[in-house]
Amino acid sequence: MEQPDPTTTHASDDDRVGLADPAAPRGDAAPQGVDDAPDGLDPAADGVDDAARERALLAGLAEYDLADEDLALLEGEATDDEREVATTLPVLAVVGRPNVGKSTLVNRIIGRREAVVEDNPGVTRDRVSYPAEWSGRRFTLVDTGGWEVDVAGIHKRVAQQAEVAIELADAVLFVVDATVGSTDTDEQVVRLLRRSGKPVVLVANKVDGPAVEADAAALWSLGLGQPHPISALHGRGTGDLLDAAMAALPTVSAHATPLPDGPRRVALVGRPNVGKSSLLNKVVGSERVVVDDVAGTTRDPVDELVALGGKPWVFVDTAGIRRRVHQTSGADFYASLRTQAAVEKAEVAVVLVDASAPMTEQDIRIVQQVIDAGRALVVAYNKWDLMDEDRRPYLEREIEQQLVQVQWAPRVNVSAKTGWHTDRLVPALERSLASWDTRISTGRLNAFLGELVSAHPHPLRGGKQPRILFATQASTRPPRFVIFASGFLEPTYRRFIERRLRETFGFEGTPITISVRVREKRKR
Repeated sequence: MEQPDPTTTHASDDDRVGLADPAAPRGDAAPQGVDDAPDGLDPAADGVDDAARERALLAGLAEYDLADEDLALLEGEATDDEREVATTLPVLAVVGRPNVGKSTLVNRIIGRREAVVEDNPGVTRDRVSYPAEWSGRRFTLVDTGGWEVDVAGIHKRVAQQAEVAIELADAVLFVVDATVGSTDTDEQVVRLLRRSGKPVVLVANKVDGPAVEADAAALWSLGLGQPHPISALHGRGTGDLLDAAMAALPTVSAHATPLPDGPRRVALVGRPNVGKSSLLNKVVGSERVVVDDVAGTTRDPVDELVALGGKPWVFVDTAGIRRRVHQTSGADFYASLRTQAAVEKAEVAVVLVDASAPMTEQDIRIVQQVIDAGRALVVAYNKWDLMDEDRRPYLEREIEQQLVQVQWAPRVNVSAKTGWHTDRLVPALERSLASWDTRISTGRLNAFLGELVSAHPHPLRGGKQPRILFATQASTRPPRFVIFASGFLEPTYRRFIERRLRETFGFEGTPITISVRVREKRKR
């Protein structure tokens, strides 16, 4: 926003009040943070002054009516959420031909509707991992796309992902539709499983009652041992199935990659077909997820551990966000919901924009969705190598106009297909996350505000001028500030404070929120 006009009529110098501190500096000098102290100023002494200011301002608040939540905020430092520490767990893969109920079984085992399910075959395309637990044992459950023979295009790549899942699993749940019986495709999968040498538990799904159990018994002919009759939809027999799976699953994984403590989670989001899956494959260095020219290829969020810049990262490929969630249906509707959940679980989101096409309202809406979720942000313009040289200067100006509200977000120009400039992604992610984690001490914050309001006081409204009594940072991830004031602070002045906070303390790549609590003096 524009800086408030210093020439605006205010109260006289005797009545002009910034922070309610008699030691607050006066004058028209630009706000100066602690890090910008003039030469010759002792930082240690400056820190002492900040602490003294904080104590004086807190004492002044005793004259005001404060709610219990105010006292709780002032008495204790807010605790920030700690990142979850992942550990190496044995891997159990769920495989089978299309539409036999693999994703329904996955949802039943993990106890929630996480995997996208639809009556149409071929909804699941990538191999997707979920944390699961049974009888006190924790393990990783991997959902896969339907395995088929003699297929081409996207279906062939889906089958290849299922084969990779078998190779990287410690045990396999092979799901067969008991109402259909064994097919030629099922027998092909059996040969694949035998070559892998992995422990296999045969699952006879869609056994909804005793009348169908005879059909399940016919699956002994596959030569994989006892078929376990279950109904993934209704939960019938899944307990016995999981007991058998735990017996086949080793306690120590021979295939899972040990995860270092607390890798940062990065969500790749954007419109369909902007190159999210291609970017993930490029940073991983292999065909981790299915890529196709058809928009909407990805349905389920896909997590992958990646080593970049000497650090571990968990990249999450997500389904493309379409115009409106309520305008979608079926698998696309649930994929949009999973994408929103993936953004909320991540720490930083990379919003991919197709640089070869004009920026759309939907791109801006996705950026706002990340901000509303309170996540750090990096904007990546993909397909930059497809740009015409004459078009680039005009695009730069368009970007500045369209993203004027998020000029604080780092921007990188990349090519997910060729890998051009993908090395610039990590520095941008690190800057955003560092700002997302930044905490300003209460003394420094109040010193900053004291100088700010003395140089640019809040405009008079109705002959009165609100006083900023005290301010504190309530939390990080994202940074949230609470200002106690004697009157309402206008939105334009709040945005002015936010802009100066960014200029003084950084906060590049993270949304910040400023809330104002208006408090009145106690009546004597």
